Amino acid sequence: MNTSSRMNLPLALPRRGQLLEWLPIAIGLAVLYIPSFYTLFTGVWATEEQAHGPIILALSLWLLWRQREQIVAVAQYNRAPLSGWILLTTGLLLYIAGRSQQILAFEISSFIAVIASVLVIKLGTRALAVAWFPFFFMLFMIPLPSAVVSALTLPMKMAVSYVCEHILFWLNYPIARSGVILQIGQYQLLVADACAGLQTLLTLEALGLFYLNLVRHTSAIRNIGLAILIIPISFTANVMRVLTLTLITYYFGDAAGQGFLHGFAGMVLFVSALVLILSLDSLLQWFARRWERRKVAI
Repeated sequence: MNTSSRMNLPLALPRRGQLLEWLPIAIGLAVLYIPSFYTLFTGVWATEEQAHGPIILALSLWLLWRQREQIVAVAQYNRAPLSGWILLTTGLLLYIAGRSQQILAFEISSFIAVIASVLVIKLGTRALAVAWFPFFFMLFMIPLPSAVVSALTLPMKMAVSYVCEHILFWLNYPIARSGVILQIGQYQLLVADACAGLQTLLTLEALGLFYLNLVRHTSAIRNIGLAILIIPISFTANVMRVLTLTLITYYFGDAAGQGFLHGFAGMVLFVSALVLILSLDSLLQWFARRWERRKVAI
C-alpha cells in the first residue's frame, strides 16, 4: 500500500501544479469578466435580437473543451511569444474602453482577445492555430453597430414580407402588404427586426458554420456548397417563421401571435434551418458521391 502510494505521488504532483499555475489566471478572468457577463445576461442578451449570445458562448467553450487533447498535443511550454503579450495588451485596452464607455462590442471583443492571448502565452501559437474556430465562432457574439444593422435590416424585412405575402396569397389567404406590414383578415402584423433582421441571419449563419465544423466533411464540394447555401437557408427559415406567426395570428388571434406562440415561432426558425441544413447536406453528399464515382470511372 505504501509503495503504490509513493509511486502514484509523482504523477499527482504535475496535475496539482498545473491547477495551481492556472488558478491565478482563472481568478483574474473571473474578476474582469463576471461583471461584464452579468451586464450582458441581464441586458442585451435578454432581448430577442441578441438571445443567441449565450448559446454562441456555451458552444464555443464546449468546442474548446472538445479540442483540449489536440491543443495539449501541440503545446509549446515554457514559451511566451511576443504576439501573445501584444494580443493581451490589446484585449485589456479594449476592456478598459468598453467597460468605462459601456461599449458592449469592445467588452466582448476583449474577452475573446484575452482568452486567445492566454492560450498563446501559456501554450504557444500552435495551440491557437488548432483552436482557431472556437475563437472565430465567438465573433458572432459581438453586436454590430446599430447603423449597419438598420441599413441592412430594412431590405431583408422587405424581402421576407414580399415572399410571405405572395405565398399566402397563392394559398388563397386574405392578405395584403404595405411595406413591412402584413394585413391578414382583420389583423395587422409588423415584421420586426427580430423576425427577419440581420442578427437573425447572423445567428443562422453561426448555426450553419457550427454544423460544418462539427461534421468536418472531407469533401470540398460538401463544405463549399453548404457554406454558400447557408445564406438562402437563413432567408428561407426567416420566411417560415413569419409565415408561422402570420397563420397563428390569423387562426388564434393577436394575443396568441404575440404571446407564448411567438416564442414557439422562434423555435420553428431554428428547427427549420437545421432541417434545411441537414437535407441539403444529404443532397450534397449524393452529388459528391456521384462526382467521386465519375472521377474513378474516368
